[in-house]
Amino acid sequence: MSILINAQTRAIVQGITGGQGAFHTKLMQEYGTNIVAGVTPGKGGTTVEGVKVYDTVRETVVAEQPDWSVIFVPAPFVKDAALEALDNDLNIVVITEGVPVHDELTIVARAEEKGLVVIGPNCPGLLTVNEAKLGIIPGHIFTSKGNVGVVSRSGTLTYEIVALLADKGMGVTTAVGIGGDPIIGSTFLDILTLFQADPETEKIVMLGEIGGNMEEETAAFIKQNITKPIGCYIAGQTAPKGKTMGHAGAIISGKSGTAQSKMEALSAVGVKVGKIPSEVVNLIA
Repeated sequence: MSILINAQTRAIVQGITGGQGAFHTKLMQEYGTNIVAGVTPGKGGTTVEGVKVYDTVRETVVAEQPDWSVIFVPAPFVKDAALEALDNDLNIVVITEGVPVHDELTIVARAEEKGLVVIGPNCPGLLTVNEAKLGIIPGHIFTSKGNVGVVSRSGTLTYEIVALLADKGMGVTTAVGIGGDPIIGSTFLDILTLFQADPETEKIVMLGEIGGNMEEETAAFIKQNITKPIGCYIAGQTAPKGKTMGHAGAIISGKSGTAQSKMEALSAVGVKVGKIPSEVVNLIA
């Protein structure tokens, strides 16, 4: 099994005619993802990487029956693109960074109303090994399917952990980059719940970072709901207070949101917390 996406997933790319959209459409196809259409207003009837482009999401839904959309449009236009996809009953992956917070709130609220999944914004997307990937995660680092689910706030940390797992002879079921903005769609709680229900995922790696209280909330949730072993790393352990480090959501205020507070909360509920990424892999190996 897998979570969220598999070999049967039918996806469209909004912003497919842009440089990033076209480039990553090709890479998603090479991984085996079924990209059934693209959407760029005013470019309907053209093709990109052999994929037919439509002017609207509605046209693609009628013609191609997709279930996911990957959004590669500039930040000022993300809200309209996301709402268009959600209003046509598509789950979405929002790769774009710099999306205004008020727009993110609107997108997440609409998805909750519709019962749909949002991954991101400001995320690398997700990948189910040997089946499909939606986003910019490099497929070549996933050398084999295994039993470890990966969920992360950081794209580059995701890649590092996957490579370290491979070095240990451990493969991944699905990897999900949830994004590093203050407001995101799917959270650690959402993805951990899916991994808990997936029989092929036997272990979980969770990669957090400073800022906000998502990891502390997740610790309380893990205690009540997750029985599978979890290894965790929190990025930003040496970050000074009050500074944004990397992601827009990575800012510490007072004692809340520090790496230490997150590590202590997670350790207290039995999560194996490493001081460096490689230690996490050793802890769950």
